Amino acid sequence: MTPTLDRLIASTTEVDPPLAALDLPTLRANAADLVRRAGGTPVRVASKSVRCRAVLQVCLGEKLTGADGFHGIMAYSLREAIWLARHGASDVLMGYPTSDRGALAELSADPDLLERITLMVDSEDQLDFVLDAAGTTTLRARLCIDVDASLRLGPIHIGVRRSPLREPAEVAAFAKRADKMGFAVVGVMFYEAQIAGLPDSSRPVGWMKKASAKELATRRSAVVNAVQSEVGVLEIVNSGGTGSLEISSADPVVTEVTAGSGLYVPTLFDDYRAFRPHPALYFALATARRPAPNIATLFGGGYIASGPAGGTRVPKPMWPSGLKLLRNEGAGEVQTPVTGRAAATLGIGDRVWFRHAKAGELCERFAEVHIVDADGSRTAVPTYRGEGHCFG
Repeated sequence: MTPTLDRLIASTTEVDPPLAALDLPTLRANAADLVRRAGGTPVRVASKSVRCRAVLQVCLGEKLTGADGFHGIMAYSLREAIWLARHGASDVLMGYPTSDRGALAELSADPDLLERITLMVDSEDQLDFVLDAAGTTTLRARLCIDVDASLRLGPIHIGVRRSPLREPAEVAAFAKRADKMGFAVVGVMFYEAQIAGLPDSSRPVGWMKKASAKELATRRSAVVNAVQSEVGVLEIVNSGGTGSLEISSADPVVTEVTAGSGLYVPTLFDDYRAFRPHPALYFALATARRPAPNIATLFGGGYIASGPAGGTRVPKPMWPSGLKLLRNEGAGEVQTPVTGRAAATLGIGDRVWFRHAKAGELCERFAEVHIVDADGSRTAVPTYRGEGHCFG
């Protein structure tokens, strides 16, 4: 058992499971490590990997304005961005385009929100949609252009499917069009998922990451130069993720990097070599029945992570050690059976502690997170869901 998990177990004995617990010293150490790995480049916090305002405040300061290497939030929903801005966030960059008409109308009607929030776009159809939702023919909204950062090797596409914009000339032409329509083009973003989101599992993966970083550095610089020739100096050149901070921040054209999963460190990051993971967020379930001598059935637990279905997306039992999920049942909607030598020792009400596969998604399952400090003191703070919000 790690000191982190030992502290969480000792500090939550009076809390009935299911419960989620976050170790504050580990969270702060992880935040400091993200800043260190960014090498002086400001780190924007990816809110989808956090989904708890109290944790955002730990990184960004009580007024969500940024401090000690962190600067700004990357939101995943425009309604979320508006909510955060109304709670004091002064710099919110959308990580994705939006098709939320109501939220766009609210944004366009509020000059303060227009200053605080930057929309993400990658097509002229989106520009027309924004204006239509706003009910106007011109809107001085801040825009960041999402540029495809995948690796292309002939017909092979390595990376995620995001923006249709890729080459410098087409990105510049799009920026020029947006500028003529009255928008303020303030940035470009490159998310290299094939580097940031892929574990260092083999030599071929390492080779691919190096090849991708080299290609992207050349193309990213060309894109920035082309766009700036049309709309002027950009405020934002965003890149990276928890798994690629060193690579992205090494490019002098990059003005900021984004990270979020590295704060909680879910199981998907256990096999990375770029940094040493220190898990901070866990959840506990209680034993509710004993269907067999070597099986204990826990209440709850079906917290399956997004992405391709498979074993990497299910929760991982951490304590007592030696437990595993049943192949035919897995983590269930209401009950989760576990087996292994330790299962025979679990009585009704005894707890099993897990880690989730992805970071912020766990917070969608809990109304609160119990934050535990170094002295064992415990504070319950609401998640987004606990504050009455589900942004998707």
